Amino acid sequence: MTHGEVLDFEEYVRTRQDALLRSARRLVPDPVDAQDLLQTALVRTYGRWDGIADKSLADAYLRRVMINTRTEWWRARKLEEVPTEQLPDARVEDATEQHADRALLMDILKVLAPKQRSVVVLRHWEQMSTEETAAALGMSTGTVKSTLHRALARLRQELESRAAEGDTRAMDTGVLERTTTVRADERERERWAA
Repeated sequence: MTHGEVLDFEEYVRTRQDALLRSARRLVPDPVDAQDLLQTALVRTYGRWDGIADKSLADAYLRRVMINTRTEWWRARKLEEVPTEQLPDARVEDATEQHADRALLMDILKVLAPKQRSVVVLRHWEQMSTEETAAALGMSTGTVKSTLHRALARLRQELESRAAEGDTRAMDTGVLERTTTVRADERERERWAA
């Protein structure tokens, strides 16, 4: 390609870039993919620019290149999918279960005395150590341990009582563990986001 043809191509891209990007956006919905599609088409067209005799047809040529490129991408993605006879047992995260767990936990925490509730929340919900909990509440580590033991026993008793009454959520004894794990994961995400 001669220097004049390179300048001609650069001028064409400068003047037609917005219109071509709009065409790319019609072919692929994602704006980033549309930019990639246009850039790929421009690179492919650059190598054949001298072969386009009538430059007034350059838009049509570039659109055809974008369509062909998009089709290649679609076929490549399609080949990555492997059909199987059975669907995998993938679990979809559902926030509904987490909200229900938290609601149940908040409800059963009401049966605890304020001191017990504070110990449970700090140790399990906030994931504080026994020593940190003792310092925060102004009590000894032994008192934290015994209070926690009695509080968890009371929570288990409440869950069993509700399960006997037919509360299906209370029949699941992993509510406390799941809820505190979710809360710890949230704190970890917040820490890394800061």
